Amino acid sequence: MLAASLSSLAGFVDAVGFIAVGGYFVSFMSGNTTQAAVAIADGAWHDLLVAGSLIVAFVVGVVGGSLAASVRGIRRRPVVLALVTALLVIAAGAHAASAPVVLCALVVAAAMGAENATFERDGEVSIGLTYMTGTLVKLGQSLARVVRGDRDRAWLRYAVLWSGLAGGAVLGALVYRGLGFASVWVAAGGAALATLVTYARDL
Repeated sequence: MLAASLSSLAGFVDAVGFIAVGGYFVSFMSGNTTQAAVAIADGAWHDLLVAGSLIVAFVVGVVGGSLAASVRGIRRRPVVLALVTALLVIAAGAHAASAPVVLCALVVAAAMGAENATFERDGEVSIGLTYMTGTLVKLGQSLARVVRGDRDRAWLRYAVLWSGLAGGAVLGALVYRGLGFASVWVAAGGAALATLVTYARDL
């Protein structure tokens, strides 16, 4: 349920970022990679700069999240989620202070990169939260086993994870209609709640 909730958070901010920045993603880097590749082919250097910057920001966030998760003697998940919360608050606060939306989106992308360290095990991500291609592949493989007669219920877990991302994206798009980029404050609140829940569970 925690993974599904955090995937919902990723979907929420991805929809907000997609609308605000004009067709770029703050959590789905495969899409930005394709955008960057097309921009190179078209000679659209501004588009390449935006897509490339979001990818770099995301990777920087992954580095930060992984470093936070690797500190010994701490509760890993609450610390990672606290970092995610802080970055979202910074992005929302910067927007409130009239910073350019693209710069705010870069901070959100870093937050989404950091979020992936929530379920890190032995230095590797065990559950991807901001990308669903692998999850859908596992869903299909599990359903294939069901068709062969196996009692495999793993597909349900993958379906819930994907549904979390999709549902969060729908909610993000709806909230954006009323709040614009300030919707990131809602995401920050959700991340803060997740931080408190994981901290309480890890006591």
